Amino acid sequence: MKSILTIGLLILSNAFMTMAWYGHLKFKELGWFSKLGLVSVILISWGIALFEYCFQVPANRIGFKENGGPFSLVELKVIQEVITLVIFTVFTLLFFKTETFRWNHLIGFLFLVLAVYFIFKK
Repeated sequence: MKSILTIGLLILSNAFMTMAWYGHLKFKELGWFSKLGLVSVILISWGIALFEYCFQVPANRIGFKENGGPFSLVELKVIQEVITLVIFTVFTLLFFKTETFRWNHLIGFLFLVLAVYFIFKK
């Protein structure tokens, strides 16, 4: 159960992280947002990123083996990176229609999935 909770929290965390890091690039299409300066955009992104930490920190505490969780520190990091790529890919395809994914991107993602396999291999 802790593994499912950990992964769920990591998914939520990464959704907020992706929105904080890249969402402002799309928000500029909103009239009020396009008039904001860089400092305002940074502050808004920090506000969004706060929610990322509200999910990321508990995910790591719950999931970490030394806290009674199922994952080593390396396993947690690799899971988080793969989730980040999946969330980023979905976000990009949904919100940035001008971006395209090519075969080399897919091969790179495949290598990352293989990294997960090797990290978890006992």
